[in-house]
Amino acid sequence: MGTGKWSGRDVLTRSIGQQGRRITLAAALGAAHQLGEVSVPVLIGVVIDRAVARSDGGLLALWLGVLAIVYVALSWSFRLGARSGERAAEEAAHELRLALVRRVLDARGGAETGRLPGELANVATEDAKRVGAVNMALMSGIWACAGVAAGAVALLVISLPLGLIVLLGTPALLYLGHLLSKPLERRSEAQQDRAAHASGVAADLVAGLRVLKGIGAQRAAIERYRLTSHDSLAATLRAARAESWQTGLVIALTGGFITLVALVGGRLALGGDITLGQLVSAVGLALYLLGPLETFAWVNAELAQGRASAARIAEVLSADPAVASGEDEPAGPVRGAVRLRGVRLDGLDGLDLDLPAGRLTGVAVTDPADAQALLRCLGRDADPESGRVELDGVPLTALDPDLLRTAVLVAAHDAALFEGTLAENVEATSGSEDPETLRSMAAACADEVARSLPYGAGTDVGEGGRSLSGGQRQRVLLARALRAGREVLVVHDPTTAVDAVTEARIAEGIREVRGGRTTVLVTNSPALLAVTDRVVLLDRGRIGAEGTHAELVRTDAAYRTAVLA
Repeated sequence: MGTGKWSGRDVLTRSIGQQGRRITLAAALGAAHQLGEVSVPVLIGVVIDRAVARSDGGLLALWLGVLAIVYVALSWSFRLGARSGERAAEEAAHELRLALVRRVLDARGGAETGRLPGELANVATEDAKRVGAVNMALMSGIWACAGVAAGAVALLVISLPLGLIVLLGTPALLYLGHLLSKPLERRSEAQQDRAAHASGVAADLVAGLRVLKGIGAQRAAIERYRLTSHDSLAATLRAARAESWQTGLVIALTGGFITLVALVGGRLALGGDITLGQLVSAVGLALYLLGPLETFAWVNAELAQGRASAARIAEVLSADPAVASGEDEPAGPVRGAVRLRGVRLDGLDGLDLDLPAGRLTGVAVTDPADAQALLRCLGRDADPESGRVELDGVPLTALDPDLLRTAVLVAAHDAALFEGTLAENVEATSGSEDPETLRSMAAACADEVARSLPYGAGTDVGEGGRSLSGGQRQRVLLARALRAGREVLVVHDPTTAVDAVTEARIAEGIREVRGGRTTVLVTNSPALLAVTDRVVLLDRGRIGAEGTHAELVRTDAAYRTAVLA
């Protein structure tokens, strides 16, 4: 599944289509199983009429042997059909998860807009599982149809009235079941939306647990989650009520239908139109039909929930990209000259800025929003509303976002560490520990972090690096950014949680490791700005002043306020 506009029907169709071979195999095996199920009451009726009624022990043994063979075939056909069906469901869910992950990780972005991380995780797990289950529901529906058809044919052979009742009554039952599933579909979609939002809020609170404790906001956070969870619970109960009503009414209708078949069969037997064995077969078939008809009720419920989940998946897959997709690749070798001309985005107001190739440039801001807007432009998380950003004279909009990021790395202040060891986090871009990794860790003072841990760089840092302090996480994140070795590196506030002595050492380390490559430090830290070749002050979305750190401290009041206050 690629990007583009998707509907819930498209998602279901594609999911089912990808499993066509398995569905065909499972449907064939299931149909064979249902034919065997239908043959059991028919054979029992034959045994009664031809063996029991005539007191013929030889025929009785023969027909019991036939029944035994049928039961063996029933067992194997069910096992093989169910295995094929379950595999199709799991494979379909897996393919959907891969498609969702590809869309979320698409370099053009956009899938995460307006959605919490927990919501996306819920779509990729619960919703994908439910859509995958539609494959199993479809196969179960085919099996049930085969069973009803075979049962109707058998009843037609036994008695024309009984067969006609089944043939005419089953479509009516299916239509009523479809109508009864509509409220469940609506409430299921609402329930899944609320559940996904609750998951997102929970993940958000867990991620910020340390901060919440630090500012004493636990009660407010608990109350927020309580309200969100209550909404999710209410939606779940509404969906459960709808499902119980739908299932109960369908079972009641089905029971009434089976009762009608049994009554008509009894009257025919009393009238002498059918034999005792045929009556037993008719009653057995009527009881057997209860299973396929109940399956129809389950299938309707699964399809209702599957359609709701498919619509949510389609929303993610159809999310508009945050930036346009270019086709060119950065001209090699990349020099790393970055230029902004007339850029307007959020707080940036016609910004003209040159970031020379191979130089260490500092960018200080009077408004943090300007720093965020600049980072979004340089990382192509968003394109300017007007103006252009160029790399070595080529507009970023003309470049493929994936290829652009092989040359330009924007290391955000709030970047996340992955679950795993410290070494695995630093080496995420290289996959191996080498002299460059050790050099990057030393420059970011992350080697000190490793020495303080029980197993050194092999220590697991936990999900999001929660076992590390704020300053330790920042040093590991900076080491990872330095190890990536991009020709253009933009770093945002990498030392806000680090003590002054360590910060000064990190500043020198950055300058040493990044020598000869374009580096931009977006920060108001005097220690970092002091080692840059040139500093630019962004004031009200434009360049307010530029020069060395020492010059600006002496001559510019706005710079002193932003950096030294």
